[in-house]
Amino acid sequence: MTAIQLDPGWLEACLALDATALGGFWSSAQWLKELEDDRRICLGLVTGEVLIGVACGWLVLDELHITVLAVDPSHRRKGNGQLLLLGLLQRARQNGAIHATLEVASDNKTAIDLYARCGFRSAGCRKGYYRDGRDALIQWRQLDESNTI
Repeated sequence: MTAIQLDPGWLEACLALDATALGGFWSSAQWLKELEDDRRICLGLVTGEVLIGVACGWLVLDELHITVLAVDPSHRRKGNGQLLLLGLLQRARQNGAIHATLEVASDNKTAIDLYARCGFRSAGCRKGYYRDGRDALIQWRQLDESNTI
């Protein structure tokens, strides 16, 4: 397995992974923006030529806003999500980020546990944030030299 920077050539693979792992959360246009924008970091975990995971974030001044973390269901619970997330945080820190934030569904215990293991803490709640009406927890962490990634 290899972690790589994704580009627009990975659009179809991102759409397929999104459908499998997230139920079609993003449109083709949303994925294309994620893959083309210079202010975004989009890492993929590849085995052979197959995309099995993705972690993307948007750099805004000194903050990384994590937009997606997804792993193919057949490759979950093997450390792949954590590997991708930590790689994304490391890349963001190398690009000047000192904070990272994300939203996670308040009932997604697996993801909340992963984020906690990676140093994230809840900082609030967005009521009815998701299309299906679920709430989102706002998660934050610092990315300075005193933190380990």
